[in-house]
Amino acid sequence: MGARNGTKSNETARESATPSDAVSARIPGRVLGIDPGLGTTGYAVMDVVSGISASLGRLVEAGVLRPNSASPGDDDRRLIQLHQGVLEIIDEYAPEYLAVERIHAHAKHPRTAILMAHARGVILLAAQLRGVTVRGYAPTRIKKLLTGSGRAPKEQMQTAVRLQLGLETDPQPHDMADACAVALCHIASIRWESATASNGRSTSMG
Repeated sequence: MGARNGTKSNETARESATPSDAVSARIPGRVLGIDPGLGTTGYAVMDVVSGISASLGRLVEAGVLRPNSASPGDDDRRLIQLHQGVLEIIDEYAPEYLAVERIHAHAKHPRTAILMAHARGVILLAAQLRGVTVRGYAPTRIKKLLTGSGRAPKEQMQTAVRLQLGLETDPQPHDMADACAVALCHIASIRWESATASNGRSTSMG
């Protein structure tokens, strides 16, 4: 686990890869969970745990992206660096899915919602360029899945992620823990959809 501030020197060459080429290299079931933010974006790469297990997923890598900028208000540069950072993670870990938290706006903080939308936009663009399937999940759904409450505080979410993944300590910072939670929510959703489809086939056959 760790923080990434830059990108690899061959990132420009990677931009030329077509989505169809990228799709063939995806690892089935692997998910990249993203907690978007313009200052700090959490990410978590996770594989599905097959068979009967207390955990939904196996953590492969997790960390945060912190775009550098000479000026606190230089949002354009931050967005470019965030986009390149997500491309680098996708190229390195080859996820089949990118799961991201849906934007939730607060009337008292409209600027925050706008900046989140900008960050989410460049993340989705990175996924599209690499042919990665995107799934979005509401924050309340993610929280309820892991804690039983759609209004769980960040500290409770960190503890829930630690227990679910069998970590020794609560994941820090909370941006990384939130990304893990998004990935776990995606895996749980895919399992539920698969089980529902299987039950439907069994019923129709009977």
